[in-house]
Amino acid sequence: MKLSRRQFLQTSAALGGALMLPGATHADSGGEKSPLHKSVGSQATICPYCSCGCGLLIATDAHGHITNVEGDPDNPVNRGALDPKSIAVRQLSNSPLRLSKVRYRAPGATQWEEKSWDWAIEQIAQRVKKARDESFVKTFKVGDKNVAVNRAEAIAWLGGAANNSEDCYAASKLTRALGLVYLEHQARI
Repeated sequence: MKLSRRQFLQTSAALGGALMLPGATHADSGGEKSPLHKSVGSQATICPYCSCGCGLLIATDAHGHITNVEGDPDNPVNRGALDPKSIAVRQLSNSPLRLSKVRYRAPGATQWEEKSWDWAIEQIAQRVKKARDESFVKTFKVGDKNVAVNRAEAIAWLGGAANNSEDCYAASKLTRALGLVYLEHQARI
């Protein structure tokens, strides 16, 4: 059988396309799998950067360092595709510049001290309560009447692009319960 160049290319393209069809190839049928030499675990998570909710598959080694980042094909938002920010998520845990402990510098001090997370959370709670109590306004005079406003005017909340909808909802409930009226988001500034 004699094939012209055109017929050869058409046949090759048709066979190549047929091999790409789902279920047409069985590369993993019955073959022996080689064992991994490192203990690697993979978990599904969400990208923390732009609050779109892109799904990631993160592989970590035995020490908890991220060794691989891939798009999650089961995630309906990105369907396995990743942008450059998502690919760079491994820098969040592998960077030697990333702080892993609370560092505190007292007013007027020149040196940083390492503190526990319990101490830091307690300090934040005390300072938020103090600022709220000092700036809380129960009523506001409108004409000859006092109108209840119940607001704290010395604290503001600024959300960022890394906050997803659930984070923003929880922050909004917390800040409104504290009486904050100055709520803003990075996307509006």
